Amino acid sequence: MINHIQFPALGLEFTVNRVAFSVFGLDVYWYGILVTAGMIAGVAAGLYRAKRIGIDIDKFTDVIMICAFVGIVCARIYYVAFAPFKYDSLWDMINLRDGGLAIYGGIIGGFISGYFACKRKKLNFADCFDCAAVGFPIAQAIGRWGNFVNRECFGTNTDGLLGMISENTISYLKSVQSTLRAQGVIVNPEMPVHPTFLYESVWCFIGFLILFFYFEKRKFKGEITCMYAVWYGIGRFFIEGIRTDSLEILPGIRTSQIVAALMVVFGVIAIIYFRKNKTEKKDKTNVGKKHKR
Repeated sequence: MINHIQFPALGLEFTVNRVAFSVFGLDVYWYGILVTAGMIAGVAAGLYRAKRIGIDIDKFTDVIMICAFVGIVCARIYYVAFAPFKYDSLWDMINLRDGGLAIYGGIIGGFISGYFACKRKKLNFADCFDCAAVGFPIAQAIGRWGNFVNRECFGTNTDGLLGMISENTISYLKSVQSTLRAQGVIVNPEMPVHPTFLYESVWCFIGFLILFFYFEKRKFKGEITCMYAVWYGIGRFFIEGIRTDSLEILPGIRTSQIVAALMVVFGVIAIIYFRKNKTEKKDKTNVGKKHKR
């Protein structure tokens, strides 16, 4: 449960225990605490923005609860479906205590369930999605530190300032040497590696600040959602490229990079289309007003 993590270039060393505390003999893990903390922060940010634009908070809270449940289930299904190993039992498939939540599964499940929940609650789904999209990156920024405690989500070797090394990085990389070589990736297990969890946490936090403060300047309903898709997609595409524990749809084809690329493409197309459409409608309205005069 205890691991020693070093950042040699920074002269930092941490002793990390995955267990935060125990209750009646049941261990409570930092991973779960941090993921939960991230969700709470994300919900708080989303509710703040929802209140500012006049969304019924009670109804929106109901939507969030539905999306959170479906999102967690889908995040686990996504991870299990693309995991590079087989599970021994059904319990292993549903056991979240050791981690194993794929954010893309959560996003997909959350948005699909959110669409129908908004329809049922008679809420504008584009407004609700924008509020949720503000909360997603801060939830991810905090939740990624659960990967740090679990000693997962790291990349290839680096001699950079942020290079990290631990017992877990060494043992894991030694166990997947043949798999990585087949992908054309050469890694020295005894050398520091990229802390990709940290890269993504910082990227998401910056994205949160941009979306949170830009919200009131949005050009159309749904723009924040599209901006989130583009921002996160760009960061995840490049970060995923240096990870050594990627989920693959086929050998050598990283699932998350495909999804990230699609998010960026569709997000950019949507922003261009809806901004152009709004501009054209505004021009037509102005022309109509001139004729009435």
